[in-house]
Amino acid sequence: MTVKIGMAIMRPNSGSCYEKRLKNLKSQSMIVDCHTHISFAADDVETSEHLAAAEIVDACIVLAAADGPSEEANKRLSDYVSRHKEKLVGFAVIEPTKDKISVNNLKSLTEKMGFDGVVLYCSACGFHPAHSRAMRLYESVQELGLPVFFHNSGHLGANAVLDYAQPYLLDEVARTFPGLKIVIGGMGVPFVEQTLEMAAKHKNVYADLTIRPSNVWGVYNIVVAAYERGVMDKLLFGSGFPFGHTQECMETLLGFNMLLSDTNLPTVPRGNIRDIIERDALGLLGIKKDWAEKLKTINNREYDARKMGK
Repeated sequence: MTVKIGMAIMRPNSGSCYEKRLKNLKSQSMIVDCHTHISFAADDVETSEHLAAAEIVDACIVLAAADGPSEEANKRLSDYVSRHKEKLVGFAVIEPTKDKISVNNLKSLTEKMGFDGVVLYCSACGFHPAHSRAMRLYESVQELGLPVFFHNSGHLGANAVLDYAQPYLLDEVARTFPGLKIVIGGMGVPFVEQTLEMAAKHKNVYADLTIRPSNVWGVYNIVVAAYERGVMDKLLFGSGFPFGHTQECMETLLGFNMLLSDTNLPTVPRGNIRDIIERDALGLLGIKKDWAEKLKTINNREYDARKMGK
């Protein structure tokens, strides 16, 4: 990968030094990719690629798509996650203006289908985040202790309502439901400043830092802005699979300062960057806390066993 910043050209090393860093990270922390998608193609190619990409992390959140009826999308994802529940964490898609939003319906998604959170596509589906039915949904979600991932950034279609993608619209939601765990997907791009303000203002609002290795300049500006705003502890690591792959995204973030070594641009302390990858997203979002701790212990033991076997 070649990265251009101004006139400088830098080639981050993705060799053994990064592999050692990644192994060291995994031996000491709970690494979670909090933003992935899966398309259930007939040839299962993307499914295999998704599982391969997830191997490097301890857990991987998979978001159901909004490309058809919610019931069908959730059924497909539930079947997939249930076959790999030692690694995958599913978020059900809900369109509150059309779908059932009662506590009982949500219990069906969690207890029968195994979901641990919900994802909303306000912009793509054309509803205001504080729509009356959406507010009723948040009440049910908060009662059950489920997190909500707002996916209003990234590859939006021509018919998506960009106004509804603005993170500040979630302020009313966060004020009304202070116990609701909220994740603003993709840093709310292009409304990054609004995302940072929301993360600073509300205790339970987090932001998904989806890494784009091909857009290091954009990542740089976002990370520096978050550091200067004092909200680095609210950023969660995400790859955005299939648009990004976990290992490449982690390597890009770990080599963040190296990419800027030939410039006079400000950098961010390495520990703050490392903390993004090491952050226990499942714990912060209240997802399977006991399971996360158990899995972390297992991974530590496996790493120790491999180390002793060398």
